[in-house]
Amino acid sequence: RDRGEPTDTMSRALQKMFAPWIKSASAAYRANVGNELRKYGLRYDDLLDEGQDLDVGEAIKRLSAEERDMRQQRLKRAMDLSLKHVYLSKEEQAMQTPFDFYLTPVVEEVKRERAERAALGTTQPYNRQIP
Repeated sequence: RDRGEPTDTMSRALQKMFAPWIKSASAAYRANVGNELRKYGLRYDDLLDEGQDLDVGEAIKRLSAEERDMRQQRLKRAMDLSLKHVYLSKEEQAMQTPFDFYLTPVVEEVKRERAERAALGTTQPYNRQIP
C-alpha cells in the first residue's frame, strides 16, 4: 500500500489539531468521575467487576486480606449510601483518594502472565472457565 503515507500524515495532523481539546475533555471527565467516586467513598479500582473479567477475580485473590476487606467495606458503604440517597460529608469526601490504584497493577500482571503462558503454549494455573 503506497498511499499509506498521506493517511498517516493526516492522522498525525488531526491528532495534533485535536490534542488540546481531547486533553481538556479527558481532564474534565476525570475530575467528574473523581467527584462522583468521592461522594460514595469509592476508588476507581472498586468498580472493576470480577464477574466480567476473570483476570480481575484472580487479581482480587492475590490482594492482601486487609486490602480485600477494605475494598468490601468501601463497596458496602457505597451501596448503603446509595440506598439511603445520601453522600459522604464534605470533610469525608475531601479525604478520599479515588485514583489511588491498588488493583490495576495486579490485573496488568495477571494479564501479562496469561499472555506469556499463551505464547509458551502452557496451561493456565487457575481455572479461567465460567461455570
